[in-house]
Amino acid sequence: MTTVIVDYESGNLHSAEKAFQRMASEAGAGKVVVTSDPETVRTATRIVLPGDGAFPACRNELYDHRGLFEAMKEAVIDKGRPFMGICIGMQMLATRGLEYTETDGFDWIAGTVVSVAPSDPSMKVPHMGWNDLVIDTPHPVLDGVSTGDHAYFVHSYHFEVADLSQRIAHVDYGGPVTAVVGRDNLVGTQFHPEKSQATGLRIIRNFLAWTP
Repeated sequence: MTTVIVDYESGNLHSAEKAFQRMASEAGAGKVVVTSDPETVRTATRIVLPGDGAFPACRNELYDHRGLFEAMKEAVIDKGRPFMGICIGMQMLATRGLEYTETDGFDWIAGTVVSVAPSDPSMKVPHMGWNDLVIDTPHPVLDGVSTGDHAYFVHSYHFEVADLSQRIAHVDYGGPVTAVVGRDNLVGTQFHPEKSQATGLRIIRNFLAWTP
């Protein structure tokens, strides 16, 4: 079993790599590798797509790595391998993003990435720091995670899903802000599980054991 963390130069992957390796070791879930090699991605058991920065830059960087998106699509969409997107990696699942300019996403989960707009103007954007999760829909990747457990966020945009049944969890930040999305073999977290202490590590471990 091999879980790949896709490296398309989207940020420092060290903390994600260490968290996934730790949980894979504890769970006996095989090895975790960071790679930009399309063939390694194509043959992976599970795929993790991180992303830091802005939606258009991440999307363009991923597509600039020749064959990488196509390999990921073959593994995830054609073969049904479990997939986790993190932060911008989750946002790119959407139909489109509206950060700076309208940018096509993968359209694997219908919806639009829009700016976080708290109803209280004193609430700052970016939404940064700890916030309490509200579980909308039970999901195996959230097994053992409850409403009120907290996760660590750093973002100015969030994923408005077209079908609310695919919003697995949200937080309240002057209104609902999407925290977890999912359907079929796809799941994504707006927050960084590798930086979310016990809650995040539980989610990572659950993902490594998930057989959708």
